[in-house]
Amino acid sequence: MQDNGLRFGVVFTADAPFEELERQFMHVDELNFDIAGTGDQFANYFDPRKLWLEQWTLTTAWAVKTRNIRIGMYVTAFPYRNPGILAKQAVTLDHISNGRLEVGLGAALMSDPCYDMISLPNWRPKERLERFREYVEIVDLLLRNEVTNYDGRYYKIKDAVMSPLPVQKPRPPITIAAHQPRMIKNAVRYADTWTTLGPAENLEEIRRRNELAEKYCRELGRDPKSLRRSYWFYEHSIIARRGSLSCYDSEDAFIEMVRPYIEMGITEILLSYPCREEQLPVFESIAKEVIPELKEE
Repeated sequence: MQDNGLRFGVVFTADAPFEELERQFMHVDELNFDIAGTGDQFANYFDPRKLWLEQWTLTTAWAVKTRNIRIGMYVTAFPYRNPGILAKQAVTLDHISNGRLEVGLGAALMSDPCYDMISLPNWRPKERLERFREYVEIVDLLLRNEVTNYDGRYYKIKDAVMSPLPVQKPRPPITIAAHQPRMIKNAVRYADTWTTLGPAENLEEIRRRNELAEKYCRELGRDPKSLRRSYWFYEHSIIARRGSLSCYDSEDAFIEMVRPYIEMGITEILLSYPCREEQLPVFESIAKEVIPELKEE
């Protein structure tokens, strides 16, 4: 069972040159955040004509440069990759990072313009959820076993050999992104970490989602304490225009924002890297002073 103590992470948008993203990631590592990663898109979802780097390649480069911080995926869009290829990527990155990978998976948005760009199927909700369930089951099996067979409705795996197996045993932790009831139930059934996102003002909605997770744990016979609950304070419109993030207005503002979520039972707080340089001093102060105090509490 993983340690579900309180931890803090940073999520990047991969919309800057590699040298700048590398500098930012190294900065987060030096500040002793627990985990960091980026999202998975083919193109920049703010403006498809602008720069965007690929998630797995980027995080592999980060893994080579660091030694301590865990490598997160927030989250891999499952329609982009065959489950066997994804599992092989995960094993490889787990070895490159010396056992620091966490495999994030999500059903992806139906509104993603990338499906048409690169000729990917955009399944309707029912089929998407059914495919996602099979996909997660296959990834889990491949990461645990030397040889895997699977005969599903949508995916079939025959004598698939995984050599080597991952560094982490029985496999790297799996994170599932879920906002709606059926996906939250999938997260409870299959994931080590359930993650969701929204603005700081989303407290009551996240409380409702968290109560659903508790309910599904009881229904499925899972110890609720075994499920890490993760929340990304995501200010979409501010990030899109590279504005000032409210969580970095001050140290007190940050504490006021995150404390109700921690009290609710959220055990992973995810933040966005500051868009503006003038917010870096507060960001650094939060990392060095505020977060250790919150963990101590």
